Amino acid sequence: MGILDKFERGLERLFNGAFAKTFRSGLQPVEISAALKRALDTKAQVVSRERILVPNRFHVNLSPADYERMTGLGTSLTDELLRVVEQHAASQHYQFAGGLSIKLLEDDSLAEGQLDIDARSVQGQVAWTPVLDFDGERVHLRTGSTIIGRGSDADITISDSGASRKHAEIVWDGKRAGVRDLGSTNGTKLNGRNISRAALEPDSVIEIGRHAFTFRVVPQAPPSDETGYLPTQRGRV
Repeated sequence: MGILDKFERGLERLFNGAFAKTFRSGLQPVEISAALKRALDTKAQVVSRERILVPNRFHVNLSPADYERMTGLGTSLTDELLRVVEQHAASQHYQFAGGLSIKLLEDDSLAEGQLDIDARSVQGQVAWTPVLDFDGERVHLRTGSTIIGRGSDADITISDSGASRKHAEIVWDGKRAGVRDLGSTNGTKLNGRNISRAALEPDSVIEIGRHAFTFRVVPQAPPSDETGYLPTQRGRV
């Protein structure tokens, strides 16, 4: 199973269970993720042999009923959709012209189950944001120190008997990241190897007890920043 299949399966699991009744009819979250990936593929522009530019701003227009259901999920949906777009772009060696954003909008001209993707390239500086992905969640890291552990005083608290109260520390200085074991009982692994201290590269996997944390640095921009839009075609999917 490829990495994108895993993300889509994770997206399906995220919205099953508690949300099963919500999504008995109408648009499904995986349909939005598939539409976003199609928008990347169809609007990719080959600038040179090493550079393929794709849209980085997406307006997802939904029917009123679908919009109400999707926005009722809070930031969970948009976080997952951003992750799917990032991973698809990376797998196809696409590049963004600026920070990546996805915004859900209500469109009363659409029937339930329909969506319309407005995908555009927005020139500008990329705001690179460090994150940790684990257990289907994404945590944004602040500048400075972030403590992971079992104790209630840790910045990221995990329920894991294999973790110490203050198990490991992630440090981000605005440009570089590192991980340090805090004298834990069972140790900390980075990409399968025990470490006491190490630099963190993008897509590194930190193992603490039964938990695996993937460190990423992702491009982001405020969704409301409309400056510099380049016109592109708009089509219903």
